[in-house]
Amino acid sequence: MRVFATSDLHVDYEPNEKWVVAISRQDFRNDILVVAGDVSDSLDAVAMTLTALADRFRKVLYVPGNHELWVIRDPESKSSSEKLRDVLAVAESCGASTRPFHSRKLSIVPLLGWYDYSFGEPGRDLTAMWMDFRNCRWPHHFRAQEISSWLGSFNEPLPMIAHKKVISFSHFLPRIDLMPQYIPLHLRYLYPVLGSYALERQLRRLGATLHVYGHSHVNRCVTLDGVSYINNAFGYPSETRIAAKRLVCIYDEERPEPICVDGVAL
Repeated sequence: MRVFATSDLHVDYEPNEKWVVAISRQDFRNDILVVAGDVSDSLDAVAMTLTALADRFRKVLYVPGNHELWVIRDPESKSSSEKLRDVLAVAESCGASTRPFHSRKLSIVPLLGWYDYSFGEPGRDLTAMWMDFRNCRWPHHFRAQEISSWLGSFNEPLPMIAHKKVISFSHFLPRIDLMPQYIPLHLRYLYPVLGSYALERQLRRLGATLHVYGHSHVNRCVTLDGVSYINNAFGYPSETRIAAKRLVCIYDEERPEPICVDGVAL
């Protein structure tokens, strides 16, 4: 059994949808796929994608991203919290799972989350352009910190896991130093909406030694404080320099530890 990872499929773009459909129906029948969010804000597109992937893999494990909680295509009465429950129900109905997976040697645990500005306070430019601020609809008393805490509560109680390898995954970044140093200074205004240290605390409590994340679209494999972090975002069609546009094997029973060469997962 192998475990593969991807995120940020954004299948609303035709090339991305075609890539999903072109995945082999034979090569991964005994394998698991981790999908770390941002498939689409359309429930129909989420259903189509997860159904296609579930038909190609032994198991598909999924956690929604921020795009799934956009309600711009939904009735004005629908909130993003209601949309989350719809997305989770659709995923399960399509053969994917949003719950922890356990085998004899391995546990894989999804972690819902959001950003809570623990990476920094948003500036005026970010407040003006960040699409979540317009495309999500939360209860009036919900600020970013409350959204993050509410979504993080779905992960509790964390499963107690002993004598196994633990892989966790989230859409959002669990720590800001996962962003590489080469990111230009003029783009770092986005950092406040990239994730939350609350996710880092949860994955450490789990005892995870490998964590998959998405959202930044910057593919990377790096080990920090004993945990290997892997981002294998598919990204937008134009993002050919920072996204590999391929599945990455992050675990193999025949080779239990991931290998990183120059920051790239093999």
